[in-house]
Amino acid sequence: MESSAVADCLRDKCILITGSTGYLGKLLVEKILRVQPVVKKLYLLVRAPDATSAEQRVLSEVIGKDPFNLLREKYGITGFHNFIKEKVVPLAGDIVDGYLGLHNSRVHALSEEIDVIINVAETTNFFERFVP
Repeated sequence: MESSAVADCLRDKCILITGSTGYLGKLLVEKILRVQPVVKKLYLLVRAPDATSAEQRVLSEVIGKDPFNLLREKYGITGFHNFIKEKVVPLAGDIVDGYLGLHNSRVHALSEEIDVIINVAETTNFFERFVP
């Protein structure tokens, strides 16, 4: 499949991404925003106790990193911030919790809106048993 076909599949879609604060996750977020700027929304699930902390974590650990420099140059500082605010929605939660640590009402609303789920998350508990 050509990369343009993949980008076309993401046009006007709402995407839930887990693991966006990790190395591959932030590269994935940047790539989607760069090659398919008409993606509707990127919901980024991050470990955080509340919405404010989730937003801060996304801004500092994802959007604030070097891979986003091309987008900053393309849109300028103000345009970049507006673009990110329009496209990126941080979600406070955790993949190891039931319903991803989200309230039932939020899960229901997201289930009506999300078109694609991309899981690049991993657990950082190094005491877990490996099961092949």
